[in-house]
Amino acid sequence: MRAGHDRAAPGVTWAHLGLAWLVRRGLVVAGAVLLWQVIASGADNPFFPPPSRIASAAAQLWLSPLLVTNVLPSLARLLGGWVIAGMAGTVLGIGLGRSRMVADYLEFVLAFLRTLPPPLLVPVFMVLCGIGPTMEVTTITFGAVWPVLLNTMDGAKSVDPVTTDTARVFRVSRTRWVLGVVLPTALPKVFAGLRTSLSIALILMVISELAGSTSGIGFQLAITQGQLDLPAMWSWIILVGLLGSVLNQGLVLAERRVLAWHHERVGAR
Repeated sequence: MRAGHDRAAPGVTWAHLGLAWLVRRGLVVAGAVLLWQVIASGADNPFFPPPSRIASAAAQLWLSPLLVTNVLPSLARLLGGWVIAGMAGTVLGIGLGRSRMVADYLEFVLAFLRTLPPPLLVPVFMVLCGIGPTMEVTTITFGAVWPVLLNTMDGAKSVDPVTTDTARVFRVSRTRWVLGVVLPTALPKVFAGLRTSLSIALILMVISELAGSTSGIGFQLAITQGQLDLPAMWSWIILVGLLGSVLNQGLVLAERRVLAWHHERVGAR
């Protein structure tokens, strides 16, 4: 029995536990920033400015129109490519996971394509799509689709054979079987792939904007780097990290909500 671990101590509410968790995490972050400040100030390296200088540059940039005119386009490209990759990877993964013959035929092609580093294909996508949002979304989609596709294939293969035979005996329609049996079984793996692909999409968003764009976080990174405005460059880098953390936390909350039944089943074992 784990009741003692799952319940708060007498007189302690979940709100108190959550506040204590936030305080502990905040102290760790504050300690890391303080250590960075001390080391950077002592080293006096222009390429690694202390957090105080970065914070000053961030206050100017993040409160200026540059934030809206660059972050919103980047977010649109990031989420657009990631959503397309998630939908395509889920649909193709379920199809390939349930069709061993087709998967065997395409095994070499899939292995070849997924080993291609997406940044190397940016010039190809620039030629095919031109410089602009289409090229950037295409780059993000190509790189982010593979974790979802491969994880979904693995999840679709794990459907209980007894469940498959039962659905066949009762003549359950193909659509109902896929949506009611295969997809719920594969969903934990799908979300695992989505979390990995989100990180990849964030990286490819910056790379594609560095290569060819007239707006976005990557575009501003290239400008500040060319101007040797290193505190401003670091402020954009930190903004990318914060953006990734917020998006990942949102996906985690969505996963907990959608897969509540799965977590309850695992916890009951």
